[in-house]
Amino acid sequence: MCHYLFQASMGGCREVLLHCSEHAYPADELMPLTCRGRVRGQEPSRGDVDDALGKFSLTLIDTLDTLVVLNKTKEFEEAVKKVIKDVNLDNDIVVSVFETNIRVLGGLLGGHSVAIMLKEKGEHMQWYNGELLHMAKELGYKLLPAFNTTSGLPYPRVNLKFGVRHPEARTGTETDTCTACAGTLILEFAALSRFTGTSIFEEYARKALDFIWEKRQRSSNLVGVTINIHTGDWVRKDSGVGAGIDSYYEYLLKAYVLLGDDSFLERFNTHYDAIMRYISQPPLLLDVHIHKPMLNARTWMDSLLAFFPGLQVLKGDIRPAIETHEMLYQVIKKHNFLPEAFTTDFRVHWAQHPLRPEFAESTYFLYKATGDPYYLEVGKTLIENLNKYARVPCGFAAMKDVRTGSHEDRMDSFFLAEMFKYLYLLFADKEDMIFDIEDYIFTTEAHLLPLWLSTTNQTISKKNTTTEYTELDDSNFDWTCPNTQILFPNDPMFAQSIREPLKNVVDKSCPRGISRAEESLGSGPKPPLRARDFMASNPEHLEILKKMGVSLIHLKDGRVQLVQHAVQAASSLDAEDGLRFMQEMIELSSQQQKEQQLPPRAVQIVSHPFFGRVVLTAGPAQFGMDLSKHKSGTRGFVVTIKPYNGCSEITNPEAVKEKIALMQRGQCMFAEKARNIQKAGAIGGIVIDDNEGSSSDTAPLFQMAGDGKNTDDITIPMLFLFNKEGNIILDAIREYEAVEVLLSDKAKDRATIFKGKTIPNYIIDSNLEMENMDQKLSENDSHKQNSEEASSASQDVVAVSEEPEGESSDVTDPDSLSPAHADSDSVSISDQDSYTPGTDEASTPEPACMQGDNQPQEQKTETESNSKVNWDNKVQPMESILADWNEDIEAFEMMEKDEL
Repeated sequence: MCHYLFQASMGGCREVLLHCSEHAYPADELMPLTCRGRVRGQEPSRGDVDDALGKFSLTLIDTLDTLVVLNKTKEFEEAVKKVIKDVNLDNDIVVSVFETNIRVLGGLLGGHSVAIMLKEKGEHMQWYNGELLHMAKELGYKLLPAFNTTSGLPYPRVNLKFGVRHPEARTGTETDTCTACAGTLILEFAALSRFTGTSIFEEYARKALDFIWEKRQRSSNLVGVTINIHTGDWVRKDSGVGAGIDSYYEYLLKAYVLLGDDSFLERFNTHYDAIMRYISQPPLLLDVHIHKPMLNARTWMDSLLAFFPGLQVLKGDIRPAIETHEMLYQVIKKHNFLPEAFTTDFRVHWAQHPLRPEFAESTYFLYKATGDPYYLEVGKTLIENLNKYARVPCGFAAMKDVRTGSHEDRMDSFFLAEMFKYLYLLFADKEDMIFDIEDYIFTTEAHLLPLWLSTTNQTISKKNTTTEYTELDDSNFDWTCPNTQILFPNDPMFAQSIREPLKNVVDKSCPRGISRAEESLGSGPKPPLRARDFMASNPEHLEILKKMGVSLIHLKDGRVQLVQHAVQAASSLDAEDGLRFMQEMIELSSQQQKEQQLPPRAVQIVSHPFFGRVVLTAGPAQFGMDLSKHKSGTRGFVVTIKPYNGCSEITNPEAVKEKIALMQRGQCMFAEKARNIQKAGAIGGIVIDDNEGSSSDTAPLFQMAGDGKNTDDITIPMLFLFNKEGNIILDAIREYEAVEVLLSDKAKDRATIFKGKTIPNYIIDSNLEMENMDQKLSENDSHKQNSEEASSASQDVVAVSEEPEGESSDVTDPDSLSPAHADSDSVSISDQDSYTPGTDEASTPEPACMQGDNQPQEQKTETESNSKVNWDNKVQPMESILADWNEDIEAFEMMEKDEL
């Protein structure tokens, strides 16, 4: 696998700099903070995320056709030879069928598509004889055992060597899969059949799509998030356009474009009508229940829905595409990146951002459809933010928390496969391309499949079974791709008029989202009992709860659990009142809980050779300096104290004075450590976890509590780092001795860090790189839009899901909710006259217009292996990494008007 540093001239996109190094090859992914490869089984498990890794050089395969788009044909030829020579697809490893299909099978087919195109041109790949296609066919056969179900829906995972349900396969016991997982196969499988003449792949993919279509909820024409692969029953009955469903809709429309089968278009239009009828609440896209589509299923949106405006462009529905895209852009301008999830009033719900490309994809398609230079400005913002906040010594690192700017040692293959591709194409002129991109369709992973496949090896009979189920307006059924001149008649002001009302949609007032019920009833009837007024000992309140289908269960620990059964409500309206009451109870619990919690902090390494590029997520302390009130933070060189545990008088005070002290966790209270280093003259302290291998990647952070006494005497800032993050600083000290860090409430940009100081030359070069992009944008000054910087609170909200009639809907103890279980359905409260939140660890909603995060206290997580960073034992030593940086700097200086 190569580590690519993409350098493109946005004035004409004439040059592209790809920097390849041996940081990680042949591993599946690059770990950009520690400059090494991620090998499955050798790093702490990340759960389902690791199912994409199959020891088959994932990033290399996923990036093949990107190289050709960037006109790096020589590098592409070398990469293809590496894949053919080194990649083994017969590994005894369990992988995701979905991820392997879109990334690896799609990558091989995309590579084959551009390889035969280059061969036909006569300059490159003359030796190529379909080797990538042979590998794709081999992989296709390895995925087929997953389809051995009565429904035709595939198992979610398969062993590359032993298949499914083999004694050594270690898989095949699953019963559920997501709709997107089973419905995002047709493009790759059909292309494989058309390329090879082997029809079985397309047949299996079509059968899976047919089954999902038959199992749609007939009254709403919506599909759920997860489905039982044996019975076809919907397991999760909420429906949206984000995670779990997204690419199912995308592949219905694109299958029509690629294969020319009218039934796919009819199915897409049927679903699209339902989406616009129930899910679309411009500019929002909110999940609903498939059986009760007028009832919202949650009050937050996930970042994967950012692809949908691009799909709407392909459909030809421009106005809602512009509206949703603009709303998402305002969220990005607030947080620099799109959080993994955010609420209807634009507070952060899940703070991570793994450098997802969906928003860039929609930006590209909107620009192609409209020609509006506003979308070039949007693209420029994306590129600037990537360079400013995500670029690290060995690539681009995912954001651990968009609020603090902390990083995660992760760079998914889709970043190179999709993000680079869409951003380059956004600014590329036609003459910059060595082939016509319009001759291809993008898969969901942005791989290129040629449109001529529609007339090749057609072995599948087309049977239209769709029309009998659809009774929609004829206007929904367009039989040709939309003409952008008709949709958007050369009038850039049209898009501006749509965007203008949305430019302040994310503002300081934290507007409350309006529910569909309230929208349909004006101001809407309030529940007869509000959560804030509820008293568990009030008989009248209990009677009202009973009417709403809410019952109380007294727990042994003295708390009361509230459970809602919709079928026990006096009426459907009472059931909806009960749901709103449960949602209010969760939010009230979260607000009161959050008042006692502190957000995460940041430790930023600012000395040579890091210069602020490495940001570590740190846990706060409930004592000492409040960094949120000292925006400049505390900056100083770090030093290891003696004794290292800091539990007695410091014996090297001369070294500690005016420094930031490093110490190990354990053997005494945190406050005692703080007092000892403060007495020795330290200006701050960092406590490093003594649990070997612990990491913020795999464990929730916690805040350091006081010692039960008055801690007003502690005036210095104290932060906590897990073992892995702490070792990054310790190893840097061993390498460079003098290491300077900044302790702050969130990461600072480099201009702020080096204000009044000498800025390293390469940082100056990086800041100057944007000038030529401005040159291209300035050509369209008359069409530019000034987008106001909007702001909103950054918080989490947990929503309640209601099950359809016949099933119970309860809301779990809010003190135990986490992002992974945010759809739980019960609430437990103290058995008191008025509601008092528990003191358990929580990951629950934040109060409106308050900034915070969910940080459980003192929670340790054992990791599977020691992830300690040791610069001397890396695949590439620090000296070599710095040499790579110097090469980059020289290249930047030699390339005029080039842009990252």
